[in-house]
Amino acid sequence: MTVRKNQASLSADEKRRFVAAVLELKRSGRYDEFVTTHNAFIMGDVDDGERTGHRSPSFLPWHRRFLLDFERALQSVDASVALPYWDWSADRTAGSSLWAPDFLGGSGRARDGRVTDGLFTESAGNWPITVRVDGRTYLRRALAGAVRELPTPAEVESVLAMSRYDTAPWNSASDGFRNHLEGWRGVNLHNRVHVWVGGQMATGVSPNDPVFWLTHAFVDKLWARWQRRHPRSGYLPAAGTRDVVDLNDPMKPWNDTTPADMLDHTPHYTFDTDA
Repeated sequence: MTVRKNQASLSADEKRRFVAAVLELKRSGRYDEFVTTHNAFIMGDVDDGERTGHRSPSFLPWHRRFLLDFERALQSVDASVALPYWDWSADRTAGSSLWAPDFLGGSGRARDGRVTDGLFTESAGNWPITVRVDGRTYLRRALAGAVRELPTPAEVESVLAMSRYDTAPWNSASDGFRNHLEGWRGVNLHNRVHVWVGGQMATGVSPNDPVFWLTHAFVDKLWARWQRRHPRSGYLPAAGTRDVVDLNDPMKPWNDTTPADMLDHTPHYTFDTDA
């Protein structure tokens, strides 16, 4: 069984294997397919039209399937690799081990955001940005630049306490757990993390930054925690809506996966802690 661990507890060998598998997916071209898919959905998901991956109830099951596909791709390179998660409510500074040169590298330089340390740099030759929003071909970050503070444990707890999954109009104006976790309302969790990292993470091509996967692995863990805390509060909407994915509707781009299929993560992976 795949066990997703907190990145802060990874051994040096686990970090090395994860980075090596990510770099191999990049070298083969498979990594950029994930970037292309994410960008297509974030650009196409709108509040007043069809929306699947973002601004909608299926934000959480869509990303659960997206991460599962990526994790399986990593495991096709190295079967021992699992997606780590970044608890951004605990490791809240640019000095966290996440950003060390032996893992993801640090913030970008002031004049252009270019990341210059670690293995995900243009100079290392391993990480050309080919699916991009402009002409810059290097990984960019601006940690704590546009947003100074990452979410706190108290802010996370305030969202986990919400008992209803989602509400009409099922978009970025909705109340409920999903939208507050996604970050369009209230204390702003997930969206704030993307902006705090900056660079490509603040755009539709956010998976260009490997921290995307660790960010969303923790979002997924928070959903699992919420599900355990509110076992009678299931996915909504159940049926009968337009432009959003009901419980038993297939989610694009997959024809074989519905939100209902993604409600239980345990057949696929577990987390190192349930707390």
